[in-house]
Amino acid sequence: MNDFIFSEIISKMIEYNDPDLKRINHAMKVFSFTQALCFREKVTADIQLVAGITGILHDIGIHEAEKKYNSSGWNYQEKEGPGVARGLLENMAIDQAIKERCYYIIGKHHSYKEIDGLDFQILVEADFFVNIHEDGEHSIGRRKLADEVFKTTTGKEMLLKLYGSN
Repeated sequence: MNDFIFSEIISKMIEYNDPDLKRINHAMKVFSFTQALCFREKVTADIQLVAGITGILHDIGIHEAEKKYNSSGWNYQEKEGPGVARGLLENMAIDQAIKERCYYIIGKHHSYKEIDGLDFQILVEADFFVNIHEDGEHSIGRRKLADEVFKTTTGKEMLLKLYGSN
């Protein structure tokens, strides 16, 4: 069931972001990490669903932020993301409580002090993995912050394996 939902949301995300391959690829990488974390952490189907949806759509507000504020800043992404996500998910057969949880996380995904559940934690850790890689040599501060933010056993292990000790 989740695979079909993920497939539909990925298609909508690609269509929405076309032709911005950078954003599409970022979302796909974050989604992949959410699923790896979910599998290794043995989460419930609902947590996997929320983590997967938010992995795909976490940055969906960037284009709207750039239009409205001429910026892709994290605060504008958080402000615009839930509305865009709502438009993409509105006609999908997903429980309304799951949708609302996704909108909440999308609207807070750079606000690490707001993390209030395993679904949110997994999304943040997955996004960190990708951002550290994409930031390259400029990721030293982000890598240091990851040590403070990561909570899952799998996330901590993967962080160490992928990027070494801080």
